Amino acid sequence: MKTKKKEETNEMKAAEFKKALDFIVKEKGIDEDIVIEAMQTALSTAFRKNEKADYTSRVLIDKNTGEIKVFKVTTIVDDYNDDDDDIDPETGEVKIAHDYLNELTISEAREKNKDYQIGDEILEEVTPKDFGRVAISVAKQVVLQKIREAERDKIMSEFADKEDELMVGFLAMEDAKNYYVDLGKARGILSKNELIPGEKLTMGDSIKVYITKIEATPKGPLILVSRKNYGFVKRLFEHEIPEFKDGTLELRGIAREAGVRSKVCVASTNPNVDPIGSCIGEKGRRIANIISELKGEKVDLIAYSDDMEEFIANALSPAKNLNVSITDEKKKEALVIADDENLSLAIGKKGINIKLASKLTKYTINIKTLADINKQINE
Repeated sequence: MKTKKKEETNEMKAAEFKKALDFIVKEKGIDEDIVIEAMQTALSTAFRKNEKADYTSRVLIDKNTGEIKVFKVTTIVDDYNDDDDDIDPETGEVKIAHDYLNELTISEAREKNKDYQIGDEILEEVTPKDFGRVAISVAKQVVLQKIREAERDKIMSEFADKEDELMVGFLAMEDAKNYYVDLGKARGILSKNELIPGEKLTMGDSIKVYITKIEATPKGPLILVSRKNYGFVKRLFEHEIPEFKDGTLELRGIAREAGVRSKVCVASTNPNVDPIGSCIGEKGRRIANIISELKGEKVDLIAYSDDMEEFIANALSPAKNLNVSITDEKKKEALVIADDENLSLAIGKKGINIKLASKLTKYTINIKTLADINKQINE
């Protein structure tokens, strides 16, 4: 009668365990084998601690029923004698120690079953009567830790290829230095220094961010995001203008002063496609969408040219009628002569325009007027 009651109790515990296991797998989205392995490891630790077992043991869980059993593990080894231990004559240490508690010789094993081979394991059930109650309680924290680790690994694998990509999230939290962007299963850290200068954000707003760094940490993936990085402009163009995805257009370079001006160098692989016109779009819709996301930041579309003098002149847009000459190709230096009307446009407010043009072309650009040149000659 007691045996039957005990079996019913064990079956109930196994059923409850199976129900809990299924819930964890479904709720957390973790592979069942990972959860089973974590639980078996935790329960093995609990068994050794509670039972003070000095022999090798293993916990096995039946994933179909949830039944938990503990086994003593004995490994079958080659025959040996007590005199087989090799004693180091200098130190007196045993160089080959036989584990009599956890090993069985092949001769002894074949007395029980002639099919045994060296390396086989004999499992003898040693499940304690109250193991289902005590061990699971002790193992709970270890299991939860393993599950958290598995969750972190799963999230990390999902975001591993998102670095340097554009993502859409929601503003979830704010502190003195950062905004925290909900990206689904993880949160990105948007430093307030990485905002477009002057922009204002509101909690709950949908926001596009550029992923600058993803790093695995003990607490989960560290995801740093930006709206100030030049890569943010790059991905906006690729997202808004399909010709970049199909290869018709190419981005040859970007120079940016966030919140002020960006210079975007574009080229076409098809002679019949105008790269500037394609980026502007019908009635200016494409470039308008990008500028709107950049909170009004000015965007200069620069046509790429293999002719460096022409490229530098293009890069100094919106200035026109420029005379460019390369003064030192090795040092990458150029002289630009501008009329009075275009000089200030070429330099730009606080020198931003020439600074960005220099960064885009990778040339040091000196700008002078014709009057400056004549004055220099006369001196």
